[in-house]
Amino acid sequence: MKMWSGRFRQPLDPAFENWQRSFEFDCRLLECVLDASAAHARALMQAGVLCEDELRSILQGLEQIGERAAASAEFLDDQEAEDVHHFVEKQLVTLIGDTGYKLHSGRSRNEQIATDLRLYVRAGCDEIGDELGRLISVILERAEQAGTAAMPAYTHMQRAEPVLVAHWLLAYVEMFFRDADRLSDCRKRANVCPLGSGAVTGSTLPLDRELMTKELGFSAPTANSIDATSDRDFVIEFVNVLSQLALHLSRWAEEMLLFSTQEYGFVHLPETYSTGSSAMPQKMNGDLLELTRGKAGRVIGDATALLVATKGLPLAYNKDLQETQEPLFHAAETVLSLLPLVTGWMKSAEFDLERMQKAAETGYMNAFAAATYLVRKSVPFRIAHEQVGKAVRLALDKSCELQDLSLNDLRDIDSHFEADFFNFVKLENVLAMTARFCLAPSRKSARTFATSSFSKKREKSSDAARCTCTALTWPRFVPLPWTGIIRSVAAANCWCNP
Repeated sequence: MKMWSGRFRQPLDPAFENWQRSFEFDCRLLECVLDASAAHARALMQAGVLCEDELRSILQGLEQIGERAAASAEFLDDQEAEDVHHFVEKQLVTLIGDTGYKLHSGRSRNEQIATDLRLYVRAGCDEIGDELGRLISVILERAEQAGTAAMPAYTHMQRAEPVLVAHWLLAYVEMFFRDADRLSDCRKRANVCPLGSGAVTGSTLPLDRELMTKELGFSAPTANSIDATSDRDFVIEFVNVLSQLALHLSRWAEEMLLFSTQEYGFVHLPETYSTGSSAMPQKMNGDLLELTRGKAGRVIGDATALLVATKGLPLAYNKDLQETQEPLFHAAETVLSLLPLVTGWMKSAEFDLERMQKAAETGYMNAFAAATYLVRKSVPFRIAHEQVGKAVRLALDKSCELQDLSLNDLRDIDSHFEADFFNFVKLENVLAMTARFCLAPSRKSARTFATSSFSKKREKSSDAARCTCTALTWPRFVPLPWTGIIRSVAAANCWCNP
């Protein structure tokens, strides 16, 4: 039985019926639907719609649906189910009889999908945050392993100043800190409960919204039923956070690719995350890095698709909102599958610290320090800048570094140069000028994050023990060949893996 067929005299066009179905992708939400349905059932009993025996039967039926989904992929192979909510109702009635039809009393699929997606996004914030914490910890370990090794820092793709390798790595940690903060902030706004909103103006039954909110671990009920059933801001915000994270991963991948070329030679690609060429036997290609860079474009595209899909919608629910699910699923699955691979790559890659150190000693990267030397001799900076520029020009003509010029050469340019200049512009002294101001705080903040994971921060949240929804990694599901739960392999005709 369809969930809405009573008003209709004619059957749906078969092609249209199949085309408008969403079960192929919203089956990912099955765990969320089961948890939300259990909370709704308890509220129905409190409202007098269900007796205790009916509630017990419904809860047992919902649990059996979850168990069957875990046991067999074929269980989800339902060509009739319009969406995941229809699927659950069908299976529940099959298991417990007409009592299963009572579960939909006082609710609408409009509020259901809004609730399911909030549970999914909340789980996504948690799981991606945990993976991000693991990546940050690995980068911190690599920064500590680098010790006092130096490398060139670049501006405009040109060598600029020497910097500690650790400081360079911790720049990415700072990016990922911001991503983690955005995930945490996004979670707060997603963590409200639409149940009780009905189709648009609220439930026709006196349901206890606080009870359902507590059952599902939400922080509060939504304030306005019209907004609650049509709001997808939390989806847009979540995918935008993921697009920013993907952008940071893409920047990281690009730099690792550059530094792994023979022209730089700073990074040696790990064979376990690389492939070769079918034509050129000598090649080893950084495929993980290239795909990381490429997939960022698709995640950014998901964010754009969500904005375009919702930009012209009147209140309240419209079927257009069905089209917001696939970009959400694709973005979440892409980032969640990518982060552990990036973490593994960072563990396995080798940094040629000796080559990086040698590169930091050439290219006049101590010129800024040389200007600072003159400033400390009371020379105005603009004049000091000009004089050191002349010294660089002379060193270029002589094919040597600044520190290789003679004192007489330097004094011919400016009389403030003294013998202590040569010690002042040594690499270790140039590094010491800046590292104490910027590297130590970054290391401290990274260490703090590494010892306080995203999941530990959530222990203080209002999540109720009864709600165990971890939609992105629900291990009980065996994915169908044509679909996929997050972290499973999607097959050729799945939307997110065309």
